[in-house]
Amino acid sequence: MQNQRRHLDIPYLPELDSMTLDQAVKYLDEKGEHQTIDHLNWKEQYPYRPLTAFTIAHSDTQIYIDFFTRCNYLRAVNYKNNSDVYQDSCVEFFVAPHGEAPYYNFEFNCIGTIHAARRMDRHSGEKLTDEQLDSVRRLASCGTRPFEELQGIFSWNLLAAIPLSLIGVSYEPGNPVDMRANFYKCADATSEPHYLSWAPITTPQPDFHRPEFFGDITLL
Repeated sequence: MQNQRRHLDIPYLPELDSMTLDQAVKYLDEKGEHQTIDHLNWKEQYPYRPLTAFTIAHSDTQIYIDFFTRCNYLRAVNYKNNSDVYQDSCVEFFVAPHGEAPYYNFEFNCIGTIHAARRMDRHSGEKLTDEQLDSVRRLASCGTRPFEELQGIFSWNLLAAIPLSLIGVSYEPGNPVDMRANFYKCADATSEPHYLSWAPITTPQPDFHRPEFFGDITLL
C-alpha cells in the first residue's frame, strides 16, 4: 500500500442538475476539478499510455464525471448492460462510499455501455440491475452503436452522471462527504492493451479491484 494516498476535493455545483448533459460537459470544463489518469503501474508489460483525463463535480444528487481520452485504437464491441466493456476502449470509476469495502465498480466503454456492481472484492459481488444502470445518465461522443476495432488517432469523451443514492450516499450542502475511489483507463482486447490509474497500484499484475490502493475523495 502506498504511504501517502492521493486526495481529490470534488466541487459542489448544484446547477448541474438543471442542465442537459451537453450543457453539463461545457460547465464541467469551466467549473469542475480537472485530473489526469496517468499512472503506468505495469509499464514493462504494458507500456502504452494514452492521454487520459477527467473533470469531476457533484450536485445534491449526482456525481458528474467527464472522461477524455486520446488513443491509437478504438473498440466498442460490447453494447449490452453488464457486458465485458473492459475489453473495449474503457474508462472506469471505482468508489467505496464507507471505506475499503463494499465498493462499486462503474465501467464504461466509449459508446456508453455500462457494467456496474456492488462488490466486496473481484470475486464477490452483485451486479446492478438494468433499472439501476438506466439511472446512470451517459453522453458518449462516439455515439451508441457498437463497432469493431479501428486504428488511427481518436479523441473521445464519456460523461457519466451517477446518482448518489445508487451508492447509498446522501449529501447535505455544507456537510462534506468523505469516500475512497480510483479512476482507470483500460482496453484489454485492443491491439495496444493498457492499464492506467489515477491513484497508483503496486501489484505484480494489473488488478483494479484493490480498494486498499484507492485514493481519498471528498464531496465538498
